[in-house]
Amino acid sequence: MDATHSMFCRQNDLINPLSSMGMQVSCILVISHFFNVVLKTFGQPGPIAQILAGVVLGPTALSHVKQIQEYFFLQSSTNYYEVVSFFCRIFITFLFGLEMNTQYMLLNLRLVSLVACGGAAVGGIFGLGVSFYLYRQLTNNAPLPYFCLIIMLIVSYTSSPLVIRLASEMRLIASNMGRIAVSSALITEMTCLLFFNLLVNWHTKSILGGLGCLVITGVLILINKHLALWLNKRHVNQKYLKAPQLLLILFLLVGNSMIIEIWGFNSIISCFLVGLMFPREGKTARTLIHKLGYSIYNFILPVYFGYLGFQCNLIALRNLNDVTNVAILILLSIASKLSGTLLACRYLQIPPSEGIFLGFILNTRGYADLLFFGAAAKGIIVKAYNVLLVAVVLNTIISGIIVASLTRADDKMFANQHTTLESQQVEDELRILACMYDPRQVSAVLALVLAINGSRTSPATIYSMHLIELVKKIKSNMLYHQKENAELSDDDDYGGNDVVEINEAIDNFTTQTKILIHQRKAVSAFPSLYEDVCNDAEDLHVTIILLPFHKHQRIDGKLESGKEGIRTTNQKVLRHAPCSVGVIVERGLSRVPGFSQLTASEGIQNVATLFFGGSDDREAIAWSIRMAQHSKINLTIIRFLLASMPQSETSTEESEDKEILMSLSGQETVNEIDNTFMVDFYNRFVASGQIGYVEKFVSNGAQTVQVFKEIGDMYSLFIVGKGGRGHCSLTIGMSDWEECPELGTVGDVLASSELAIHGSVLVVQQHRDVKKNLMND
Repeated sequence: MDATHSMFCRQNDLINPLSSMGMQVSCILVISHFFNVVLKTFGQPGPIAQILAGVVLGPTALSHVKQIQEYFFLQSSTNYYEVVSFFCRIFITFLFGLEMNTQYMLLNLRLVSLVACGGAAVGGIFGLGVSFYLYRQLTNNAPLPYFCLIIMLIVSYTSSPLVIRLASEMRLIASNMGRIAVSSALITEMTCLLFFNLLVNWHTKSILGGLGCLVITGVLILINKHLALWLNKRHVNQKYLKAPQLLLILFLLVGNSMIIEIWGFNSIISCFLVGLMFPREGKTARTLIHKLGYSIYNFILPVYFGYLGFQCNLIALRNLNDVTNVAILILLSIASKLSGTLLACRYLQIPPSEGIFLGFILNTRGYADLLFFGAAAKGIIVKAYNVLLVAVVLNTIISGIIVASLTRADDKMFANQHTTLESQQVEDELRILACMYDPRQVSAVLALVLAINGSRTSPATIYSMHLIELVKKIKSNMLYHQKENAELSDDDDYGGNDVVEINEAIDNFTTQTKILIHQRKAVSAFPSLYEDVCNDAEDLHVTIILLPFHKHQRIDGKLESGKEGIRTTNQKVLRHAPCSVGVIVERGLSRVPGFSQLTASEGIQNVATLFFGGSDDREAIAWSIRMAQHSKINLTIIRFLLASMPQSETSTEESEDKEILMSLSGQETVNEIDNTFMVDFYNRFVASGQIGYVEKFVSNGAQTVQVFKEIGDMYSLFIVGKGGRGHCSLTIGMSDWEECPELGTVGDVLASSELAIHGSVLVVQQHRDVKKNLMND
């Protein structure tokens, strides 16, 4: 009691270490915000501004003043900093593990491992070469092998928090280069920390302690797995876990980390593994990401970066020898990372410009360097610690500035290369942004997501976005603690019960299918809601956006219009989308027996893609090819041709030995791009029997509609391009009673309540810029 009382109650409470630390944190946040506002105009990311804020607040500038130095640099505050940094690094590393894209890492493990090993291995070689020189300059009878190994780790290391924040600030986190950089940084950091743990604990008892660390980490992973499943089933009608349940998970994490630290090991790797193996489905993971993410990205990481700059003292470099040592370390670090990464990229056939970017972004340093410095401090002279720290800080600032410059100079390097499905191979990753306005649209969207995830050879990353209309808040005289959902912020409260129902549907879907869906939310007024969709699609580098139709099916089978704002938003997304767009007209797709549960159903679902020609129809076939990879889907391509051709219908079985274009020569109305596309499609998928193919010969729109009626009950889903061939002979007269031009001529007819079609419709529009490049009609 006396010790506690003395810690908080002194003659001058402002000199209390806790007050000093709190003031440091506040000043770093305030100054970093100012620097961020100023440097953002020059294109510099937040982490650089935060490190500079720490440098300004530290002994280099403000704390060089005697009064400020006496307040900020207290001898008794060291233990407080260690405790706070311990908790911060636990939660940071756990969150990074929880948010890591494991699917991408597994699919590209060889690539990211080679990039990481290239920079780290060359860094280790360069570090070994310079360590002998630094040993004479900085040490005082320290063990040479031990010192050399520590310098090798310092030069090889990459700070994953800095890489993640740099990529996120510059909107590169979802780009191919951003994902390679983040994955490589995590591999490098965890490998360096593993070697560091082995280095400082290399004796029999510590080896046994290391095995013990693995055991308790494995036990915590198993506990979290069952605990998360149990918590997901409790309080079904809640958006997030309650505070006591969240604290229980964090308490177990902290307890595990404290045991590992007491045994003499660093707990970063353990926390990362616990986050990596944590169950991703359900409200437990959603709560952790939401609650931890806000505090870590807005408060903890800025202080983390600022404190790195706060500790270095540039003024202490008073002689040429110290400046030379700093310059050698910076040049050595840049040269090793750049050369090693370029060598790996050359081997992997990655362009040199991208290799240079990866080399500089992987040259950033952070917290683990302080651990290495502390280990190297055994036997080094006092000023040497500052030399190493200044070199790390300046190296990170220089690399961050160069990365930002490279990003601004070459936008094409980081642009989305797959804005259409037609340009992709089936084996390429497909990124989908599935939007929904209310819970009744979720089932149809999830049914399509399940159908497109039918093969491991055709990977897909799914993002869902709940689009919420921003309405004026209703004033209430109730106090905060009297509100029913007082633990939620105003932003969390938007969406009402719809959020709970959508979350529950997605959680059940993920549990049953093991398909992970990354949930997002957009809250805006309808006139500007499309901007959130398009901006997110661009940031996430998605290939196609799925939108629900503004009409919904009534009990009698007719389609009834919903909010006009939904239709307006859909129309704007179709006009401004940075990728392809699909509009889902739902007619019981989620209620079709087996379609919503393809993995559990024994029946085969019949799907038809209607092809009239044009870029949108080719995009529809590209989507259909991916769906056809599912073993429970039977896909048929129905191609509509002019009746002036031979009056016979050719099925797949009847035309195995015939050429698909036997009657197309000389027909001016057939686009050569369509011909080339269909020949390639036929040879790859139809000839092998994977996909069915049928030709329908019609003379005008009336005959086309008659064909629609004939096949209306044969398929549970129709896929069609929005544009088709526009106003061609095949669709003459079909647009006379057009209701929804945003669906195109054919899509509008299929979506009409007047047409007795019981199947749902997916209308696909290819990205417009690609249309211009291909000179489509």
